[in-house]
Amino acid sequence: MKNILLYFGSFNPVHKGHIALAEYAAERGLCDEVVLVVSPQNPLKPSDALAPELDRFEMAEIACAASKYPDRIKPSAVEFLLEKPSYTVRTLRYLRETHGHDMQFSILMGADNAERLDRWKEYDEILDHYKIYVYPRRGATAGRFADRVGCLADAPRYGLWSTELRQAAERGAQIAPLVGNEVADYIRRKGLWDPAARLEALTAAIDAGGAEAALYVERGKLRYRRAEWGKALNDFNAALRIDDAHREARELAGMVEEILAFRYKDYYNP
Repeated sequence: MKNILLYFGSFNPVHKGHIALAEYAAERGLCDEVVLVVSPQNPLKPSDALAPELDRFEMAEIACAASKYPDRIKPSAVEFLLEKPSYTVRTLRYLRETHGHDMQFSILMGADNAERLDRWKEYDEILDHYKIYVYPRRGATAGRFADRVGCLADAPRYGLWSTELRQAAERGAQIAPLVGNEVADYIRRKGLWDPAARLEALTAAIDAGGAEAALYVERGKLRYRRAEWGKALNDFNAALRIDDAHREARELAGMVEEILAFRYKDYYNP
């Protein structure tokens, strides 16, 4: 009977931390195969920044194929076919009914999920019937379920969060070192978390009355990266009018002023 380790997640986007954990599980002999189960929507998380299902699955497919063990690390879209919202217990029942004759299933999850497992639908059934392996997450522990799960204290700790990667992509930052070149190319090609879209959203928030220094600073930094010096300086100055003590806005405004002073310096009449 084949032992399948199910790694549930939005993978929004998938990153090197996810793949490193899957490789670790394969190398440790925790399973025959690791399956990244791409969830359509986590009932416990907001959906506002969720990329389309097919895009998240295809990114997972690309990342798995680029892993050390492409024959043992694979993605699954099984939850796309099941009733929404998706609940882990329903997926497990479906897999047991359809594949239980030749597959045995276990679960890989982060400590942040393990410590709030009692918020999952019918979590007792999961604990009673499936082996759960828990890897460390920032400051989280398995909590009161520590004696009912397998804690992987030596699992790799990358400190990556998909939320931070999306924000970095929206800022136009380079994320290829964290997600891999192929996934980064996919994100860029499909326009996921596009800096231009983020700029438009920030402008809409500001125009709607969102007079927060942080909004102006973020928009100014986007404009700075696009070499829109005047607009960037206007945003940093707007942030300072709201919060005169905003250190980042003041430093960035000074940088732009230096760029403009150099750019328009009259070399014949210094």
